[in-house]
Amino acid sequence: MKQQFILNVTPREGTGRSASRRLRKQDRIPAILYGKHTAPVMFSLESPEFVRLVKAIGDNAALIELKGTKEQALSILQEVQRDPMTDRYLHVDLHEVKADEKMEINVPVHSSGESTGVKNEAGVLEASSHSLRIRCLPKDLPAFIDVDVSELHVGQTIHIRELKTVPGVVFLGDKNQPVISCVQPVEEIVEAVVETAAPVEGAPVEGAAAEGAAAVPGAAPAAGAAPVAGGKPGAPAAAGAKPGAAAAGAKPGAAGAGAKAGAAGAKPGAAAAPAAGGKPAAADKKAAHGKK
Repeated sequence: MKQQFILNVTPREGTGRSASRRLRKQDRIPAILYGKHTAPVMFSLESPEFVRLVKAIGDNAALIELKGTKEQALSILQEVQRDPMTDRYLHVDLHEVKADEKMEINVPVHSSGESTGVKNEAGVLEASSHSLRIRCLPKDLPAFIDVDVSELHVGQTIHIRELKTVPGVVFLGDKNQPVISCVQPVEEIVEAVVETAAPVEGAPVEGAAAEGAAAVPGAAPAAGAAPVAGGKPGAPAAAGAKPGAAAAGAKPGAAGAGAKAGAAGAKPGAAAAPAAGGKPAAADKKAAHGKK
């Protein structure tokens, strides 16, 4: 079904940003009409009227008859610019068409009917092409391309070659281009969320050693702690301890465990044996001389 609307326009002379700002302050929209056989024509539109026109057209294809120019022109909407912040219309481009000349235009695709795959097979409709490129005369321009999906099962697709013929309309592009499909819905993967409780301050951590539990075999005793019962005296110091250093917590000046003034069983006054390869002491030299 062809849709045709009427739009009142007013010619304008000024061009550029300054002239466009002045028009917008007057609640008008700068616009331009261009075509293959005529020079571009600049004019302005009333903003409220154009807003009503856009709402009436919706997403359909439509012809717009312009009134207010020297000659009444037939056109289609080519491009509309809007402010991204205020959503106001900034500029409109219209393309002129001739009643006796074929034109090429994108026409939206609408589906009709209830798909068998959706109704009985738990399928989902998927639109592969939201619009199709066609060639026709202005009088044969359809508002949209209707696609009947009543017999569409899951796993099936409607291509351009399978569309019903529209009088005076030629579909452009690949004939094997998919238009609408019925597919199985994608299963949602729900991951279980495992809640980990935060440790309470002061509470014992699971797996930690209980208070008073036996120390790990071979571990060094804590600083100032008594030796482990049954431990061998004279056990080597902890790794990294300096030779000759007193144990932590021992009294200053105290000798090591079991150490006395003289070695156990040593005779009083006996001189210590010299170190391997060392020189004899002076007293030993005098004693040796006296014996001679």
